[in-house]
Amino acid sequence: MQPTLLVLAAGMGSRYGGLKQVDALGPEGEALIEYSVFDAIRAGFGKVVFVIRHSIEQAFKDKIGDRFSDKIIVEYAFQEMDSPIKGIDKFPPREKPWGTAHAVLVAQDLIQEPFAVINADDYYGVTGFQTMADFLRDQCSPKDAAMVAYQLQNTLSEAGHVNRGVCAVDDQGFLSDVVERHKIQQTDRGIFYEEDGQQHTLAKDALVSMNFWGFHPSIFEDIRKGFIQFVATHQEEPKAEYYIPSIVNQQIKNDVLHLHVLPDSEQWYGVTYQEDKQKVQTAFKALSATGTYPSPLWK
Repeated sequence: MQPTLLVLAAGMGSRYGGLKQVDALGPEGEALIEYSVFDAIRAGFGKVVFVIRHSIEQAFKDKIGDRFSDKIIVEYAFQEMDSPIKGIDKFPPREKPWGTAHAVLVAQDLIQEPFAVINADDYYGVTGFQTMADFLRDQCSPKDAAMVAYQLQNTLSEAGHVNRGVCAVDDQGFLSDVVERHKIQQTDRGIFYEEDGQQHTLAKDALVSMNFWGFHPSIFEDIRKGFIQFVATHQEEPKAEYYIPSIVNQQIKNDVLHLHVLPDSEQWYGVTYQEDKQKVQTAFKALSATGTYPSPLWK
C-alpha cells in the first residue's frame, strides 16, 4: 500500500507577513510546498491531503493542488476553530486554531494507510522523503512511528530567531523526548536559545524536529481522545494549542509507541520571515541547475 502525505497548510504566516503556502519561490514560480509533493511522488507516495482553511480553498487549489492533480491523488481537509470532532458538542471561544495535532485530526476520514505529516512552509530535502517512505512501507505499525530529524545548524534563519523541538534519542535510536526551545539564534559565540530571560547554548549538530512525522492511521483515535481531554482542560485558554509532540511524548511515556528517529543531514529551507525568501529562491535555482529538480517542476 502506498503511503499518504498529509500537508499542514492552514497557518496564517504571521511573522512572514502573508500567505506563504502559495508564494512563488522556485525558478518558474513554484511554491515551496510543490517541491515536497514532487519529492513525495518520486519516493512512492500515492496521495496527498492538504489541511487548509475554507477562506483560502480556491486560491490554494488554483495555485497549488491543480498543478499536479494528474500525477497524484489530491484531497483536502479543513481546519477551523470549530471543525467538527466526534465527542465534542461545543467548542469554547477561541482566538486562534487548536494547533498541529488538531490539524492532523481533521484529516482522519481521508486517511486509512500509513502517512507522513509535514509543514507546508518547510523544504525537507530529497532523502528525507525516501527514508520516510521506506519506513512507512516496511516498518510502520500501531506501535512504530517515525520522525525525520535534522541537524540544528541546518535549520536556522539568518533573519531572526526560530523555535525548534530539540530531540533526545536513546541508544536504540528511539525518541525519548522532544523539548521545545524558543528564540534560537546563531551568534558569533555559537547557537543559543532563550528561557526565563536567560540564554542557553545548544550544540550545532543537535537533532531537531521540523514536524516531519510518520504514523500508522491508528494514531488518529489516540489524537481524538487526547484532543477531547485537551479542550476540556483548556476551556479558559483561547490561545492554547494541541501539538503533535504532545501526543507523541505522552505515548512514549506510556510505552505504547516507539518513535524511530531518522537522522537527515540535508539543508532545511523555510520562509519564517520575508527576509528568508531571497535565500530560498537562490537555493532552488541552484537545485534546478544541478538537476536535482526539473525546471519547470511540472512538465
